[in-house]
Amino acid sequence: MTPFWRRGCAGLLTAALLLGAGGGCGSDDEAADRRGITVVLFGDAEEVAGYRTLIADFEQANQDVDVTLSPVATQDELMARLTTSFAGGQPPDVFLLNYRRYGQFAAQGAIEPAQSWLDGSTVLDEGDFSPRALDAFRFDGDALTCLPQNLSSLVVYYNADLFRAAGVPTPTAGWTWDDFLAAARALTRDGRYGVGVQPSIARLAPFVWSNRGELVDDPAKPTALTLRGDPASRTAVDWFLDLQLRHRVVPPDAQEQSESSEARFLRGTLGMFLSSRVAVPTLRTIEGFTWDAAPLPVAPGGVPASILHSDAYCMGAGLPDHRRAWRFIEYAMSAPGQRVLAESGRTVPSRLDVATSPAFLDPARPPRSSQVFLDAEPHLRATPRTATWARVEKEADTLLEEVFYGRVDREEGLRRLEETVRPLFALPVGPTR
Repeated sequence: MTPFWRRGCAGLLTAALLLGAGGGCGSDDEAADRRGITVVLFGDAEEVAGYRTLIADFEQANQDVDVTLSPVATQDELMARLTTSFAGGQPPDVFLLNYRRYGQFAAQGAIEPAQSWLDGSTVLDEGDFSPRALDAFRFDGDALTCLPQNLSSLVVYYNADLFRAAGVPTPTAGWTWDDFLAAARALTRDGRYGVGVQPSIARLAPFVWSNRGELVDDPAKPTALTLRGDPASRTAVDWFLDLQLRHRVVPPDAQEQSESSEARFLRGTLGMFLSSRVAVPTLRTIEGFTWDAAPLPVAPGGVPASILHSDAYCMGAGLPDHRRAWRFIEYAMSAPGQRVLAESGRTVPSRLDVATSPAFLDPARPPRSSQVFLDAEPHLRATPRTATWARVEKEADTLLEEVFYGRVDREEGLRRLEETVRPLFALPVGPTR
């Protein structure tokens, strides 16, 4: 597929509008004249520090390649940066992107496919990596579009000191929704709350799947969300919403706005915090209490489930030469490169040899129970690979938050949620199948 910025200004402007940003037509000469490579990614200070170390190690071993790291603070800023770069005909050499967000770029031919580069590599082999992470980046269902560097899951971070003070058993594999709720209730007292969780599709999905429900009508070719109409899904949705609306074990709207759940957990006033491995570098700054990670609870009569959290190194399509970009990716995805980020705490390595090594599992560095991320691997599921999924999530998350905090009636809010996102599935943007 010809990258969209190669189709002339008319095609460029259409693509820019579709991606939600404006831009002009760039010059091929400008791209060719750039020295070194640029790597674009998002992360907080602790995360970015790990990537700076990785880049320094790469440059030491590859002194003919100059790498410019261009970080942004949030996923939304990353999407805006990439959209503007692509629309302006100035794609980054390498960018790190979550599988739930790369579809719109892959559908437009904006990404240089990674499969042929991996097939020709003497450094990397497809068998080195988790198949579940790889599959999330097969946009056409077959060939790799990007190369995933991590394999995280949603877990429960918990304050072990608060559990002990409340006389509540710490969570273990196989604990249930009832166990989770009982712990949350016992921990909600004296100005503290039992659990902090973002009201989003990514946080809700594992509970739906654990109850044997589905997010969408057809995971391969979705046309609608099924949160309201499917009985198993609806049961999970109601259980999730009840954490706030009925049981009040989650900080209410005003308090969450004034102080995030992550900040509460860091301060020791939140019993449990649901997040992926991305939280670990920040959590490792905790000094006042002991914390650890546990798997998500399982629905009554349900199955263990979690959602895949995976970011991949992608290359901008249409650049005159991808060899330096690929050399960086090869290094970052090699065992030494993956060890750097594993030791930073930021990632669950997609390389299985590094994921099972002390670089990741060292119990002396919290969380002591990092094995829970690996134990979750057989139970990981991914959201649909579609060009518009990022937009579906964004719209759905906005409305789910309205319901979660009681700003709108539950039934009305869920109805609006499904009706609002349904047209997004039908937008005429997608890969050539």
